[in-house]
Amino acid sequence: MAENDIWTIRTALEWTVGYLGRKGDESPRLSAEWLLSEACGLSRIGLYADFDRPLSMGERDALRGFVTRRGRGEPLQYITGEVGFRHIVVKVRPGVLIPRPETEVLVSEALALLPAPPRRVAADSMPDDPSPVADGAREEGAPEEPEGGARGAFGAKPASGPAEGGEAPADEGSPAKSEAPALLVADICTGSGCIACSLASEHPLARVVATDVAPEAVALARENAAALGLDERVCVVECDLGEGVDPALMGRLDLVVSNPPYVPSSVLADIPREVTDFEPALALDGGADGLDVLRRLLPWCACALKPGGGAAFELHETCLDEAARLAEEAGFEGARVVCDLAGRPRVLVIRKPVG
Repeated sequence: MAENDIWTIRTALEWTVGYLGRKGDESPRLSAEWLLSEACGLSRIGLYADFDRPLSMGERDALRGFVTRRGRGEPLQYITGEVGFRHIVVKVRPGVLIPRPETEVLVSEALALLPAPPRRVAADSMPDDPSPVADGAREEGAPEEPEGGARGAFGAKPASGPAEGGEAPADEGSPAKSEAPALLVADICTGSGCIACSLASEHPLARVVATDVAPEAVALARENAAALGLDERVCVVECDLGEGVDPALMGRLDLVVSNPPYVPSSVLADIPREVTDFEPALALDGGADGLDVLRRLLPWCACALKPGGGAAFELHETCLDEAARLAEEAGFEGARVVCDLAGRPRVLVIRKPVG
């Protein structure tokens, strides 16, 4: 469109769809709707309800910038800066893996490994609205967060450690003070924190220590936990796998969940350019067979989980049978493979024996 043309929502949408289609976008209309929504501050439905509204110059400039980035293949989520994941919305940005729909299946399986909260706790702790923002909010008069931010909230090695006796801290009025004890969870390779925040928002007794080796991911996960009001029950620690989890918690965890780097190195070349050109290789490459990180995690899980505790891992579809064999070899039982939304093997579920 020419500079002096009147850009209405309708004409801007049609132009954007055509431009992105010529650039090879697989879903140009969907992309155009998201970008125009972001530029105009409207929902996608709102666009169609206000088709003839002219765009302001600021909106036009914003749209041009978004469309240029998308035309170069940059993921929509990095451009808009957020993505919906289960019942929450998390921030995303370059340098950190974008949450995928298949990871929602991982969260479902992880939640199924935890005991359901008593009905009274669930009713008292969960908000009426599905949004979890109020779930972990600080109670009036609760102690201030210690220096170091979320690190001091739950079992983080760099801070002063857990409460006396190794117990996870329990603020007055929190689920941990109810008759039901807190459930201790580790989310390894947390990335954006979408898994840790979902578990904390959907299970009122869960206290999650989330780890990642990438400083960019740690910073983003802390931001997401704080934005969702969950930073008293989600502690994010920068470390390699589980090395930063407080030793006092070893042998006491109810659950370990992980979406580690799992793409076999040979498969990386076949992944769409939108992923390999923009998302961090550190969060993707799982070694020759995709199981390098799992091999390191299984011995740690055997030490970290309490008897009867469970673990769930998202893995590449070609790796699940071998992953189950490795888990059984490491002493775990009940290995079960769960398919993702497309019917592909995706999640390994195991338990540590009770005896």
